[in-house]
Amino acid sequence: MKKSTAVNLDKLLEDFCQTEQKMTDMTAKNSLLEMKLNETSRMLTLKQTKEKYLREERDELLQAVIGLEHTIKQQCDLRVENEELKKSISDLERDNYSKLQDSAASIEGLQMEMAAQVAEHQSDAAEVRGQLQSKLEAKEREMEEALQTKEAELEQMRKRMKEQEKEKQKEIIKLQMEFSAKLARAQTTSVKVQQQPVASCPLPQDLYKRKLQFIQEQSQREVEALRQRVKELEQKSNSSFTECRLKRKKL
Repeated sequence: MKKSTAVNLDKLLEDFCQTEQKMTDMTAKNSLLEMKLNETSRMLTLKQTKEKYLREERDELLQAVIGLEHTIKQQCDLRVENEELKKSISDLERDNYSKLQDSAASIEGLQMEMAAQVAEHQSDAAEVRGQLQSKLEAKEREMEEALQTKEAELEQMRKRMKEQEKEKQKEIIKLQMEFSAKLARAQTTSVKVQQQPVASCPLPQDLYKRKLQFIQEQSQREVEALRQRVKELEQKSNSSFTECRLKRKKL
């Protein structure tokens, strides 16, 4: 005969309810934990983003700091260089001041020497001017004497020219008288002269006319040559006298 097993249903139901309650609690806890996990993931993402931004900002600040350090170093170098330049400028200013003093002393000496040379030059110039004045006065006297001599020569030449003109006029008058006498004789000559061909033998009156014309032309040429010579001598004398006066005025 089989032995029957008694089951406590209440206990089982109570255990099932407890188990279900635990499962409900576990599900709620899991949901809460999942929410916390999502929140934690979101916060982690934000923190990572913030960390990345902070790292970038740190890198930028680091570069800025490096740039500032370089600038500060350059400024320090420039300050050192400026100090050296100021020192060099101060040394140059002292050297320039010393050189200016030396130059001023040299210039003063040169000015004194120049004043002495100018005085000496003026004295020499006055002496040379006096010598030139004496020479010009002597030259002027010589030119005046030469001019007087030339004037006398010109006067003699004018007299000779007038005498030659008178002589030529007398000769021309004499030739004209001879020509008139010979012309009269020629007109009263025999018929033999009229029978000769005109082309083969020229008439005596033509010969006398030509001779008279030649003598007149020669006399005029000689008179013109004398006049030209007198004119040249007068111009030469006037030019020399004027030049001498101009030189004297320049002095």
